[in-house]
Parts: sequence; C-alpha cells; structure tokens
Amino acid sequence: MISSPPSTPPVTVGALVRRRLQEINRSAEDLAEAVEVPLSYIDEVIAGFRHPAPGRSDIYERMTSFLRLGRNDLLKCVPTEGAPARASGPGPQVRRLLLALCDPGTAEELEQRRAERGGAELMGLCRRLLDVAQGAVRRVLDDRIQLRLAAAECGRTYPAMRLQVLDFLDATPGTLTTSALNEFLAPRISRWDVELETGVLRVVLRTADRRRAPAGRALFPSLATAGVRPPAEEDA
Repeated sequence: MISSPPSTPPVTVGALVRRRLQEINRSAEDLAEAVEVPLSYIDEVIAGFRHPAPGRSDIYERMTSFLRLGRNDLLKCVPTEGAPARASGPGPQVRRLLLALCDPGTAEELEQRRAERGGAELMGLCRRLLDVAQGAVRRVLDDRIQLRLAAAECGRTYPAMRLQVLDFLDATPGTLTTSALNEFLAPRISRWDVELETGVLRVVLRTADRRRAPAGRALFPSLATAGVRPPAEEDA
C-alpha cells in the first residue's frame, strides 16, 4: 500500500510575505512604499496582527504584484493563529449613531428587540450598512487627488491617509468606531429603514449638497465628498 505524502502545513499571509521578501531580496520598507502604506502596516501583516479583508481593498493586489506571486497565493493563506478576537456587534455609541440615521419608529422597535432577543439582528443590519458605505469608499482608493487633499487638510502623509481608508474598509460591526462612522458612513447614508418582517433594507444616499457628516464632524472633508454615487434609494 502506497502511503500518501504528508500534508504541507498551511502558510499564513505573514509567513508568505516574509519569505517572498527574502527570496526577491527586498525589504518591508520597499513593500510599504509599493503598497503606499506606513511601514507599521506591513510589519503588522507580517507579524500576523493585521488581516486585510479579501476583496475590500487593493492591498492583496499590490502585494501580489510587488512580491511576484500567483494571483490567488495570498488569498489561499490562512489567518495567523492567535489573532485578536473581534467584538460580536457594534458598541453603544456606534449603535446610537446608526439608529439616529434610521426611521424613528423602526429604531425604537430595533432597540426593543435588542433588549428582548439580543443584538444579532442589529449586528446584521450594521454589516449591511457597512457594505453600502464600504462599496463607495473603496472607490476612494483609486482617487489619489482626493486622498492627497485629505492628507493635506489634516497634516498627514499620503500613506497614513490611505491607511485611514483601509482601516474603514476592514471594519466590521464589532470594530467600527464612532470617528470612522462619522467620517465615512454618515456622509454617504442620509437615512435607512428596514422592513422588520421581510428584512428588506432601504438606504437613501446623501444628495450632492449634503455629503458632509452631520454637524460638520467629518475629520477629513475631502474624503466626505469622494466616492459618493448620484443620489438614490437602494434596496439591500
């Protein structure tokens, strides 16, 4: 009987990036420059502390090109064990801000349901609202002019500004912060409502003259006007 060869242990993203940098004789600084992020971002990827979400940004595409990898090599890697666990749902402040954008009657019903049944329903709605906002913000990565304007407004470098966008694109209901919500989600979503019986989500995007976060709380005004599609009402 012929025994099968031993299975190869799965490779993490960090291990693959580290190995390829050695093989092509390049440094983490070179990779950071190619991806246009701070060096700390690449260090965290290599160490397994950061796991970019596939398909939400251009990170894996840029890494693949620079490291001369196969198209799906990075996507096949498994997350590093011991990565920090993420909260299951939005925190109290994020929940309050999300519900402030919701139809008042629906918001009241959702809060009552959360008290009675837990927060799974609201967490799912937060995930769907994030999908809408992240879809628009994803396009910001391709607009270098807007990103550089935003960086100049707040005295940041261009890579640091890109990192701000990338962090939002990787946000989940449990990791979404109030500042990210005010900067990236509120300027794009005017209001939302959901049919509680069917789960149909309706999202009204902000019109061209109302793309700022409420009360001028956007941290980077140039980004508040970028990546917004024409005003529309969407079912999700």
